[in-house]
Amino acid sequence: MSRPHFLSAAVAAPGDWGLRIARSGDWLATRAELAGSSRSRRQGLLGIERLPAGHALVIAPTQGVHTFGMRFALDIVGVNRAGEVVSLRAGVPRRRLVFSWRAFAIVEMEAGRAESVGLRVGDQLEVICDAAAM
Repeated sequence: MSRPHFLSAAVAAPGDWGLRIARSGDWLATRAELAGSSRSRRQGLLGIERLPAGHALVIAPTQGVHTFGMRFALDIVGVNRAGEVVSLRAGVPRRRLVFSWRAFAIVEMEAGRAESVGLRVGDQLEVICDAAAM
């Protein structure tokens, strides 16, 4: 991830960070975790019983994920290098493959979260690293 991208602030700043929708100011994720290494991308959410409400895993760089071995359905969002949502799949059940060929990163979160905050393709995501703002 050497070229600039929307996650650069999260990579550079230690501590908690989240994802906010620029259009509405709503939080897509009040807490996000980056899976940026080969090992953390392979591990993903495997073994997790459930994501806490408002939490997300951002897998980057990647254009696809699988839900084999998952214990719950996910909303899966493809985001390009600039932070624009390029694809959105809601309520993806277990044992599926999801690809977003225009994506730089995939955001995984609890099923129903994207709809509850009104996320749509074309929205711009902002990385917010200030824990006080969350």
